[in-house]
Amino acid sequence: MATQSIVPNYATPAAITLDLTSLGSSTDFTAGRESDAVDNSTTKYSDVLVSGSVAVGTTPTANTSIAVYVYAQHDDTPTYQDVFDGTGSAKTVTSAGILSGVLVQIGQMFVDSATSDRVYYLRPTPVALHFGGHLPKRWGLFVAHNTGVNLKSSSNSGNFKFTGIKYDVVT
Repeated sequence: MATQSIVPNYATPAAITLDLTSLGSSTDFTAGRESDAVDNSTTKYSDVLVSGSVAVGTTPTANTSIAVYVYAQHDDTPTYQDVFDGTGSAKTVTSAGILSGVLVQIGQMFVDSATSDRVYYLRPTPVALHFGGHLPKRWGLFVAHNTGVNLKSSSNSGNFKFTGIKYDVVT
């Protein structure tokens, strides 16, 4: 009998549509920007690795942060919870309590300097882990920060991608 192994099969990284140009600061992280939802109903990835970067604006406050959250669909309509709708736009979550119940924080980039236009990075981070090991059918990102200034005012202020993962059985 042949030995079988299960090995990961990584897809080509794909862009997440998320415009962070001049995104304003939010002391409690409730005001930010939602990405377009990513539809996993066709690709059926077991998991995805999300990575990205964010450029701060002019003279941010040191010892602040940029938070990256994931939201997921609530039902097959699809509807989402609170203010989310699966379409990239500015959003203000109803409250910090609602934010903690609706979103899952997958990363935090610490702004350690008042250096203008510095780029901060989010390492590749799995999403399914935060949903009990199962990737939602539709999911997206929400980014908020408390740097005290708007993020960089150019089209390269944020850049997020995901790499889909499926598993192959190899004999």
